[in-house]
Amino acid sequence: MATLVTGATGTVGAAVVSQLLAAGRPVRALVRDVARARTLLPAEVELVAGDVTDRPSVDAAVRGCEAVFHTAGLPEQWLRDPRRFDEVNAGGSRHVGEAALAAGVARFVYTSTIDVFAWRHGEPFDETTLATTPKGSFYERSKQDADRAMVALAGRGLPVRFTHPAAVYGPAPVINPGLNDVLVRLLRGQIPMLLPGGIPVVYADDVARGHLLAERAPVGARFIFSDRVVSLVDLARALVAAAGAGKVPRVLPVGVARVVSAAGEAMARITRRAPLIPAGQLQFLLEDVHPSAARAARELAWTATPLADGLARTVAAFRARGLL
Repeated sequence: MATLVTGATGTVGAAVVSQLLAAGRPVRALVRDVARARTLLPAEVELVAGDVTDRPSVDAAVRGCEAVFHTAGLPEQWLRDPRRFDEVNAGGSRHVGEAALAAGVARFVYTSTIDVFAWRHGEPFDETTLATTPKGSFYERSKQDADRAMVALAGRGLPVRFTHPAAVYGPAPVINPGLNDVLVRLLRGQIPMLLPGGIPVVYADDVARGHLLAERAPVGARFIFSDRVVSLVDLARALVAAAGAGKVPRVLPVGVARVVSAAGEAMARITRRAPLIPAGQLQFLLEDVHPSAARAARELAWTATPLADGLARTVAAFRARGLL
């Protein structure tokens, strides 16, 4: 029987597909554009046309599958129509979960995010405490809603396990909004100044390996996958070292970044164009977020690729695709 992967052309989804195929498992992918996906995914992947927001197409994709990896979602921090966050991240997750429950799949792995947890500035946190109050951005709130939907479905019998990656980077078929996009633009010299603060990061192949390990964990289990917290300037230095070329931009002062972000958000409400610095992005960078992957290490024997090695492989993949 096949294993379904949603979001198969994304950074996490594509890595999950690769590791499933390496394990000898038949893979099916739900994709919006079959012709485009055929050029991005391995030939042995079965493609089913559809979208997570379209329940009938999800039902068709899930039918006959023994397991589902639901990695699809919108990672952006700003959209012209913020309702899309709810439609895709929350509504899409409900559709996939409901379809899997109705089809009686044996295993379901849901790609959540570290954003659904409660944390304090600069303090380590783990999987034990979900945030009970709404987070500050449309993206975060949509992922909170999606997580709650998965919990409700688990109560009805969906055999779901939760994964919570930090900011993911690594080889991918396409460059979606997120950390990979930042890395490419840094190497192209398209980022004149770095934002202040830092982020927890993790290599895509490690996240995918964690997904396959989590698949066999107890139903309802949650696992954070994170390598380390790194400032954007240190990340840029490590990237330039891995590439053997490039320049590390200066860091924008916090006060200036806040003013630019607030002004851009105000203008975005009028122009309907993305702000230069989305408020949610800046807020996250400045919160000094420290997720702990200790549970994954302890219960799954999960390990993280060193940042220098992960960046070297990522740069090589970018070059092979002609992105640099």
